[in-house]
Amino acid sequence: MPTSASLPSTSAGPSAVPKNVRWVMLGIMLAMLLSMLDNMVVSTAMPTIVGQLGGLEYISWVVTAYTLITAVTTPIWGKFGDLFGRKSMYLASIAVFVVGSALCGASQSMGELIAFRVLQGVGAGGIGAGAFALIGVLVPPRERGKYQGMTASIMAVGTIGGPLLGGFVTGHFDWRWAFYINLPLGLVALVWLWLTLHVPAPRIRARIDWAGIGLLTLSITAIVLAATWAGSTYAWGSWQVLSLGAVAAIGLAAFISVEKRVGEPLVPLTVFTGHRNYPLAMALTLAAGVVMFGAGLYLPLFQQNVQGASATHSGLLMLPMMIPVVIVSTVAGKVMSATGRYKIFPVVGAAFLTAGLGLLSTMDTGTSLLLTGLYMIVVGIGLGFTMQMAGTIAQNSVSLRDMGAAMSSSNLFRTLGGSLGVAVFGSLFTRAVQSHPPTGARDAYLTAVASGTSHIFLTGAILCALAFVASLFVIEVPLQKAGPPAPAAGAPVSPAPVSPAPGGQRPATTSAEVMGRENMG
Repeated sequence: MPTSASLPSTSAGPSAVPKNVRWVMLGIMLAMLLSMLDNMVVSTAMPTIVGQLGGLEYISWVVTAYTLITAVTTPIWGKFGDLFGRKSMYLASIAVFVVGSALCGASQSMGELIAFRVLQGVGAGGIGAGAFALIGVLVPPRERGKYQGMTASIMAVGTIGGPLLGGFVTGHFDWRWAFYINLPLGLVALVWLWLTLHVPAPRIRARIDWAGIGLLTLSITAIVLAATWAGSTYAWGSWQVLSLGAVAAIGLAAFISVEKRVGEPLVPLTVFTGHRNYPLAMALTLAAGVVMFGAGLYLPLFQQNVQGASATHSGLLMLPMMIPVVIVSTVAGKVMSATGRYKIFPVVGAAFLTAGLGLLSTMDTGTSLLLTGLYMIVVGIGLGFTMQMAGTIAQNSVSLRDMGAAMSSSNLFRTLGGSLGVAVFGSLFTRAVQSHPPTGARDAYLTAVASGTSHIFLTGAILCALAFVASLFVIEVPLQKAGPPAPAAGAPVSPAPVSPAPGGQRPATTSAEVMGRENMG
């Protein structure tokens, strides 16, 4: 590993921010909103869908199939964007998502719906992989903070607006419009980006890493299935879950071995070994994913079951957490752009997350909605400081040449963090609730729900405390407004790797070379 303060000399974005970058970003954000809203909208519409199509025993696969394929295809889309052009791959992913949405809406059986959700998930994987890679290419490191508020807003709208939109569509229209609503939005995003998005289009002749794709697909599938089934369908110590864990471990070991030898690896291991900031950013991303998914699922459950809140307004119950995410992320981004400094934000953010989750873990049957809302504000502040800043740190730690692979890995960590977090939290919650007395003892049941929720947030607080420790080791490299980031004072800069042509290792591509190409996609 290079000296701790060094960064790859190719980690910057373009030499100047394009004049229409805000218009381009709006198109990128619209596509992100599509994929983020979808699962929330569909989850709300599922009771109606099952009522018409039947197949109640397969209901979980409507969500699992989408989540699994999204996770599996994310790194593949990211690498293909690096190799064949980020614009073409991003537009292709939106097109696949739109086609999948149309077919989902036309489904005549639960089997068809699950199959078409797989196609939708393929498109969602590309949207997630491409969005942050495009931001890394379009905007220099110092300027990226100005756009953090936009991405935070999209996440907030997706989390809060999804259940509300799903309930409205299902209540006033046919359930199929939960999918058809994606068609006009997706077509607008396609045309918008086709006209406004201009990024370098590489023309690289390289062998596709099929072995890496197969092994990573196998490993991710095993991890997501184990996380989905453990503690619910099967016990954590069952042979099914243990077998999936073994498959994941063996698959990952084989994947790493393959990636060390191939000429054009699916996930270049140098993004993890080139500078310690990247794996530290992944630790923060993992923690943020756990908090987002876990809080999004179990906070409304606690508020509805224990505090008597209406399920109709479940999306609004998240406002005390999501509004601070948008505000804090925007302010932190502007400060980062003005000063070029960023380390303090993940440190403070992880501290707030630890404190906020610790406070949530103290809730019981007597805790009021107001007090819960105050605790959620603390968590929201922590997410605002941590979530987007972790992405910026990751972007600033890798070469432009590997931006797609690096950011798709970041998105993958967030997704896996959420899946694993929900699985562990679900096991803790189920164990607590199953111990409640027979039906009729409502007070004891509510106490069990509160106890299970408390265990969940205490576990989350411990994880965030570990993320806080990780954030202390981040090396702050001042961000420049253009060109590659400057290394810390007195620190050597790691030279870009130089390798033989295909058949051996791939040649490095500096940001200057990339941006100098005249072939704009």
